[in-house]
Amino acid sequence: MITSPRFLFRKVDKTVVKDIAARSPWLAPSFVDENGYLLQRIQCLVIDIDGTRIAVDTCVGNDKVRANAGWNQLQLPFLDDMVAAGFPPESIDIVVCTHLHVDHVGWNTRLVDGAWVPTFPNARYLFVTPEFEYWRDHAYPDDDAIFGDSVAPIVDAGLADLVAVDAEVCPGVRLDPTPGHTPGHVSVLIESDGQRAVITGDMIHTPIQIAEVGLSSDFDYDPAAAADTRRSFLTRYSDGTLVIGTHWGGPGAGRIAADGDDRWAVQV
Repeated sequence: MITSPRFLFRKVDKTVVKDIAARSPWLAPSFVDENGYLLQRIQCLVIDIDGTRIAVDTCVGNDKVRANAGWNQLQLPFLDDMVAAGFPPESIDIVVCTHLHVDHVGWNTRLVDGAWVPTFPNARYLFVTPEFEYWRDHAYPDDDAIFGDSVAPIVDAGLADLVAVDAEVCPGVRLDPTPGHTPGHVSVLIESDGQRAVITGDMIHTPIQIAEVGLSSDFDYDPAAAADTRRSFLTRYSDGTLVIGTHWGGPGAGRIAADGDDRWAVQV
């Protein structure tokens, strides 16, 4: 989908995006279009490793009352799409939420006979402890009932595990702490057969934040910490690791390379 940059950055319009793309031409047409719009996705990523299936982030969800009109009481074929891709909900062993924002927890639950029930009945849901505790104790923007309809029912069903920010999810998959966007935000590192991939979560919403690493989203809990985290992450993973952007459009992934002072590029 194409997205106005002002959705993420109040002070960044399409002209600014085009200026950034002119300085970093690798951005277009893979990640921004010729008009300065961002190419974005909201998606759940499934890791299938040695017989274990892990769903990372569960999008917005259906039937949920949200202040954002584009996300309010959706009726989308998410579960049908998962089945068509070969991942029926009952086959998922683990659900990982990189953080507990609205577009990362929505399909944790679904509405059945007026009650919110776990969408993935055979899975353990992993919530990072500081992230869980923060949102348990603080109101969400616009007073959306995100914790109540998408997190608390998992706890009530006995399917939640609170874990450390660097927890091993299963052999070959572990969490990598990447705070700043939220207090307990994590990315997900996958290692198999000598190769590595990492799922960003919202630590990098869009690759323009790789070209301009100091550009933090208006949704970031701590913008300065988010920028510092990006610098550390990009330095750490500019070693050939495949970086998969949770919200990146276009090819959706690439490998990080240095592109000047405090700037990096995505090679796709």
